[in-house]
Amino acid sequence: MMSMSAWRELKDALAATIPAERLIDDPLRTLAYGTDASFYRLIPQLVVRPQNEAELQRTLAECRERELPVTFRAAGTSLSGQAVTDSVLIQMGRGWRDHEILDEGKAICLQPGVIGARANQLLAPYGRKIGPDPASIASCMVGGIAANNASGMCCGTAQNSYRTVRDIRVILADGSLLDTADADSVAAFRASHGELLAGLERLAAETCDNAELAEKIRHKYRLKNTTGYALNSLVDFSDGIEILKHLMIGSEGTLGFISTITYDTVVDEPLKAAALAFFPDMGTTCRATIALKQSPVSAVELMDRAALRSVQDQPGMPEVLKTLPEGAAALLVDVRGNDEAELDARMQAVQATLEGIQALEPVTFTRDADAYALYWKIRKGLFPAVGAVRETGTTVIIEDVAFPIERLDEGVLALTDIFHRHGYRDAILFGHALEGNLHFVFPQGFEKPGEVERYQALMDEVAQLVGVEYGGSLKAEHGTGRNMAPYVELEWGPEAYALMWEIKALFDPGNLLNPEVILSRNPTLHLENLKPLPAADEIVDKCIECGFCEPVCPSTDLTLTPRQRIVIRRELARLEALGSQATDADRTRMKELEEAYVYQGIDTCAATGLCATQCPVGIDTGEMVRQLRHERAVDKAPLARRIGRHFSGATRVARGGLNAAGAARTVLGVNLMEKMSTGARRLSGDRLPQWSPALPRSASIRVLESVTSGDASRDKVVYLPSCATRIFGAAHDDKVEARSVMEITLALLDKAGYEVVLPEMIGHLCCGMAFQSKGQFEEAAHKGRELNRELLMASQNGRFPVLCDTSPCTLQMRKHLDERLEMLEPVAFAHDHLLPRLAITPLDERVAVHVTCSSTRMGLDDKFVRLARACANEVVVPAGIDCCGFAGDKGFNTPELNAVALEGLAEEVAECSAGYSNSRTCEIGLSQHGGIPYRSIFSLLDRASRAP
Repeated sequence: MMSMSAWRELKDALAATIPAERLIDDPLRTLAYGTDASFYRLIPQLVVRPQNEAELQRTLAECRERELPVTFRAAGTSLSGQAVTDSVLIQMGRGWRDHEILDEGKAICLQPGVIGARANQLLAPYGRKIGPDPASIASCMVGGIAANNASGMCCGTAQNSYRTVRDIRVILADGSLLDTADADSVAAFRASHGELLAGLERLAAETCDNAELAEKIRHKYRLKNTTGYALNSLVDFSDGIEILKHLMIGSEGTLGFISTITYDTVVDEPLKAAALAFFPDMGTTCRATIALKQSPVSAVELMDRAALRSVQDQPGMPEVLKTLPEGAAALLVDVRGNDEAELDARMQAVQATLEGIQALEPVTFTRDADAYALYWKIRKGLFPAVGAVRETGTTVIIEDVAFPIERLDEGVLALTDIFHRHGYRDAILFGHALEGNLHFVFPQGFEKPGEVERYQALMDEVAQLVGVEYGGSLKAEHGTGRNMAPYVELEWGPEAYALMWEIKALFDPGNLLNPEVILSRNPTLHLENLKPLPAADEIVDKCIECGFCEPVCPSTDLTLTPRQRIVIRRELARLEALGSQATDADRTRMKELEEAYVYQGIDTCAATGLCATQCPVGIDTGEMVRQLRHERAVDKAPLARRIGRHFSGATRVARGGLNAAGAARTVLGVNLMEKMSTGARRLSGDRLPQWSPALPRSASIRVLESVTSGDASRDKVVYLPSCATRIFGAAHDDKVEARSVMEITLALLDKAGYEVVLPEMIGHLCCGMAFQSKGQFEEAAHKGRELNRELLMASQNGRFPVLCDTSPCTLQMRKHLDERLEMLEPVAFAHDHLLPRLAITPLDERVAVHVTCSSTRMGLDDKFVRLARACANEVVVPAGIDCCGFAGDKGFNTPELNAVALEGLAEEVAECSAGYSNSRTCEIGLSQHGGIPYRSIFSLLDRASRAP
């Protein structure tokens, strides 16, 4: 380990060109940012977040001068330990998310920080996609996809990064940059790095001359194989530039940094169908797989009985999963086509192939979108599902092997026998059957005596079986990492292994790029630096730190993600459990983490629960944060009680404050008002809220006095304006919409022929969410009980539905109020009930839509967009804006969260006339950072409709 002075010197040197906030060395964030999805833990000494190539080259130069190792990190979804380090971690952030569509979608140029699913979203209008399709594509980034040569369910070996890379820009260990798409760059590189290219060409010639080695390489890459370096580049190419380009794929950051990659894209066939086929035993299942190898299928995913059992009790799963006999297995067969005839022909071909193979029930395809999505949800949720049922304190290990397809059935049986003999009877098996690629997942503890030795014995035998006896690959698609580095020589043999070390020496003679990954002389590397997963909180203990939650979290680029909040909570729990055995260093570390976690983990969490929608086991990290707020806010309970008991007065005070702010705005002007607010907030130590130019006028609750009842011919609906819409009215600068949400809603309901019923004491009512989010659970429950009573009375015990004009409040009420109450969310109500009652003339406008977190959680994304498209000719849904980060009042009290969450929104909606959502507070933040007015979706519907 280097001395601390070396790290301080490095940080000081980098600070000359990289801002201090992107040079991170505090205990909390180095632990949080240094954790990936693997079962290894190393804590970096310094985390650097360069924003461009120049900053990255400068970082490499300063590290090289001090001989400090560096590791590159994208999303950190890596499973084999290739993205952790105890040295310098270079983390990709917002500066690495650019893209360029080429050749009308036939190619795409991507920076490493682009999420894989985002790349496909960009290509969707062209009917194309990138070739790799890992199960983590919604969270992993292109940098990791390329660096690991990740494949997935459909891409096989024909469409992975190695096969579909067109060009790369790469920065090598010495800081040099090569752009293979630029002839001048290539020429300059040939002149400056002729020795490197000559070395690669020499290795290629020697390899091709060695017939036995060349054939071994070709055999290995008929399978999925990410063990070691891409030696197939030495037999596939003779030119040094092409060899270099393809060696970079799958090199896991040990040979250089890919700053952009250009993919040749593949056709994304629009019509899809899937069948879940059940077979009586694994042998029959494997024979069916071999038969399907020659069929026109897009994917065939194998799942054993244990795998199916791990998900059978999750909501929405087919009942048949619970009735399958022991030893049964399933194949998820996916078929795609460009038109109906092609799809039908392919489905018939598959059924004909399986006709003579015994199945537990007839094999039938579904084209229903929900059923199709459910089948893939079963498959993609298998790995984390094991994490959800494991014993607390254990980790989850996934082994990723490939057998020659013709020996799949015997390989599976032999591998299963090994797992059982070593006591791993809880292991589940699934994988990409067409490629002979199988994943074994099992819980593993390392704390008890003998467990490390048991795991080592298992790995030794698995490596011998797969890599030697069957000539398979020990890592088919998850990358070598630290997990398999000690076994690379066993699989490849001494000759090929020596060749890999030669390649490493040519690129990185100082061994500073991600050392100990892929190649290692340490035979026990895979048993060292194992990650602890202690019990911390029942709400999050099932988390396996996969990182699937991170892309939708609004604080990702500000402080911590849900995964990282859990990482720190676990470390605090570990330190606390030391008790009297804790050292002074432990106690100091615990205090530092606790103090930093208040802002990093608690204050900047939006707590909207959006993370739960991405978590395969539904963990809502916001729930944990609300509990922590509850524990910290005990002394504020009396104030919460006073506000709750005098809620009507509190909302009057809030409206008065808006009136005062509006008057000051008129007198001082927007610029001076904003400067004064910012200054006052700074002087108060950020205790005062931040005034926003988008802060609207106050709403007039008197508009509700115009509501009359008694028309028996009309359908009745109980209308509950949320406290936010009773406080916040129209925007000051909105030239089109001057009405409050209450006025718009009443006009729309009248136009659609509804009679409105208002609850009593409407100014006093609140769903309780405002208190719940701050940890004031008792007052939240009290307000919920009040509201429940009044809504039951107004609806005649649920006879009439209840409409709330704010989506987050609707979700809160659905979770906590009487089941007799039919709570109508504004988007769903407008789509299902108002559209059929109104005559719609779409507005000739381009509008933006923001789908709130609560709408996403209620599964209303598609309805939201369909409603908007019914009312406007062009609808924009800004990419990557999953949560606005306003989170009730955090847009005022933690405005930096709102700003970071909405970075890039203004560019996305620049050509839009207005934006629409279904939460008034969210609309304030969206207006502020989007540069256009955001209004209630009811406003758009009202403007586009008339009574029939």
